[in-house]
Amino acid sequence: MKREILLLSIVLLTFVANAQNSTGSEDGIKIDKEKLEGKDYLPEIHGTIRSKYEYQPTMGAGRFEVRNARLSIIGNILPIVAYKAEIDLSDEGQIKMLDAYARLFPTKGVTVTAGQMRVPFTIDAHRSPHQQYFANRSFIAKQVGNVRDVGLTLGYTLPTDMPITIEGGLYNGTGLTNQKVWHKEVNYSAKAQFFLIKGMNLTLSVQSIQPEEIRMQSYDIGAYYAFSRFHIEGEYLYKQYSNHTFGDVHAVNTFINYDLPLRRIFNKVSFLLRYDMMTNQSDAKTTDSETGELVITDYKRQRLTGGITFSLSKAFRTDLRLNYEKYFYAKNSIAKESEQDKIVLELMIRF
Repeated sequence: MKREILLLSIVLLTFVANAQNSTGSEDGIKIDKEKLEGKDYLPEIHGTIRSKYEYQPTMGAGRFEVRNARLSIIGNILPIVAYKAEIDLSDEGQIKMLDAYARLFPTKGVTVTAGQMRVPFTIDAHRSPHQQYFANRSFIAKQVGNVRDVGLTLGYTLPTDMPITIEGGLYNGTGLTNQKVWHKEVNYSAKAQFFLIKGMNLTLSVQSIQPEEIRMQSYDIGAYYAFSRFHIEGEYLYKQYSNHTFGDVHAVNTFINYDLPLRRIFNKVSFLLRYDMMTNQSDAKTTDSETGELVITDYKRQRLTGGITFSLSKAFRTDLRLNYEKYFYAKNSIAKESEQDKIVLELMIRF
């Protein structure tokens, strides 16, 4: 672990040694001209409310749910110092502290973030709720690649004609609520994004975490292309468990979105189609009481989702979504109560 921390420190010192006056922007935290001139240090408050109704035909039952009620505060206290704090007052009925970090901009194109945050990994898992295209997240974003942790992240945008951003960091690996544990093993995550041409992105990610005794190593490749009225995206994730304690995991997420402009009431209507799948997965923490072996926490399945979204703005601001999800389970797979065919009606508001 000492070696990894030393390497991270060397990289950071290399960036700082080439310091220049800088501006930066990420996650809504920005350093603009007014901030550099000391004119704008007022905090910004944002929020996301997602309310939905789900109906499962196989059960003949439905439910109302406040999926998210997030509030965040962001701002700058110095020209090169920013912060963010975000809490979800109703994450499926539970209160959760999500983001709580400080960010430095020591030199042009460089960010240093310390605190609690979503780690740099995958495309879809890194989207905030107001940026999602569907009412329910993909398997990659929810089960396989969903990691928020406490640690240190470095980000760098290369000074090249083709924009390239690199992020990487070290983290506890024990989640958000167990921060007092001392660690002998290092957990890390890294992500590189290549903006090949306008609207096209290629993302490569790697992650290594050890929540308890078993280490999991994950690799992800994804790409999207936004052109005209279309957004096309595909992503593949591969996960391995140390000492072959569990079978390798494969997960795929692909979707297409088409926007049709409207002139009355709604700004646009979007037509969406998604296919995602995952093989059997273990959280590397749950074991069989008799054998001590890892058990399956998410069973192998495929899903086809069709949807239509009415928007009151061009960006993700006020969206009314109607989705239908069709699940396909392997012969020996066990379907969780909430992971079955369903109709979802959701209202999302971002302010």
